[in-house]
Amino acid sequence: MKKYIQSYMDKVQGFMDLDMKDADIEKIREVLSEFEIKITYFQHERLIHLIVTVLFAILEVISIALILTNPSVPAIILSALFLVLVVPYVMHYYFLENSVQHMYKMRDQILEAIKEKRSCKP
Repeated sequence: MKKYIQSYMDKVQGFMDLDMKDADIEKIREVLSEFEIKITYFQHERLIHLIVTVLFAILEVISIALILTNPSVPAIILSALFLVLVVPYVMHYYFLENSVQHMYKMRDQILEAIKEKRSCKP
């Protein structure tokens, strides 16, 4: 998913950097429409990962509480396994969150370009 998101953001950024100045307003709107749909997909992905991350974080806290109340080797192993899962989930969620927020800024730039094109029409 990381590669897909990064690749798509690079594609849109390339359009913004190279083609948007010369593109007509309809082409920009077309790119914006597709971009907004993709943002929706990525927001959904972000929400699912947030739910999974919170679930594993809660399980980690419960397993730590179990260790504190009844220390045992299985409880320690369980806690370690949850920790091994929580860390990558947090890192992936961090990437998703930052990517979606960056896409919001890119969308704003595209909208600004549309406004400029409209105001420059003869």
